Amino acid sequence: MSKPVSRNPDPAFIRLAIPNKGRIAGPVHELIEKSGLHLADGGGERRLIARTRDPHVEILFARPIDIPEYVATGVADLGITGKDMVLERGSEVKELLDLQTGRATLVVAVPEESAVESITDLDGARVATEFPGITRAFFAEHGVAVTVVTVGGACEATPHLGIADAIVDLTSSGTTLRTNHLRVVREILTSTTILVANPRSLEIRHEKIDEVVLALDSVLQAKGQCYLMMNVHRSALAGVREILPGLSGPTVMDVASDENLVAVHAVVNEERVYQLINQLKRAGAKDILVMPIERIIR
Repeated sequence: MSKPVSRNPDPAFIRLAIPNKGRIAGPVHELIEKSGLHLADGGGERRLIARTRDPHVEILFARPIDIPEYVATGVADLGITGKDMVLERGSEVKELLDLQTGRATLVVAVPEESAVESITDLDGARVATEFPGITRAFFAEHGVAVTVVTVGGACEATPHLGIADAIVDLTSSGTTLRTNHLRVVREILTSTTILVANPRSLEIRHEKIDEVVLALDSVLQAKGQCYLMMNVHRSALAGVREILPGLSGPTVMDVASDENLVAVHAVVNEERVYQLINQLKRAGAKDILVMPIERIIR
């Protein structure tokens, strides 16, 4: 048996496990970079452990399915993986943050021509899945006896190969199911990418963990937001205020070079910017700047 990866005993030092590949790996790596925890080597070199710009935080790259157990056993203090992976493993970890990405639904699906209309029709059937733990628990809870066939991938092909009568698999848009002529019989759960922690680490490394959580959450808070800056004549300020509620209402400041002008700043949803700019121009705003926001700390 291989030895576990040794770790720094410093209570101010934490290890964060993140996916090394898979559908959620890209967004997670982007989140890490935007949070300020830049990989010291730029992330270009494949390795098990990577340093960050923070000397007290290191990254452990792992398979998403292994991350819950790495966190539960203390190999890592924090981990980012799918909620489905945490439930499948049954690991004792604490959820700290929903990262609001990687949304997918775990479903029971059967071939389009199948006579199955509900999960009770699957009594005695074979069900193929990459989630045997969740699948067994789900059917047992509903009193349906099935034989679970564990597969490592290409689950949607198993009914057509005669391996299974139904599948339990993740779907985001439903395209893969439709392509393989499968239809959903029942939804089991919805999964998103989450940040989890080792309960013991929360006790002894809480300050550093809080720091990392704040950094990640600040990126999530800024998602879909942008920063508007403009100059407004004082006589038009009331009209501009009505248009720009912002997070806590727009910020208004004097313009040193012209006592008749004020600078107005506001954080708004980026989906509204196109419409807002025209409204603001008509209300009397000028010199309007639109800037992206990387982080918001509330």
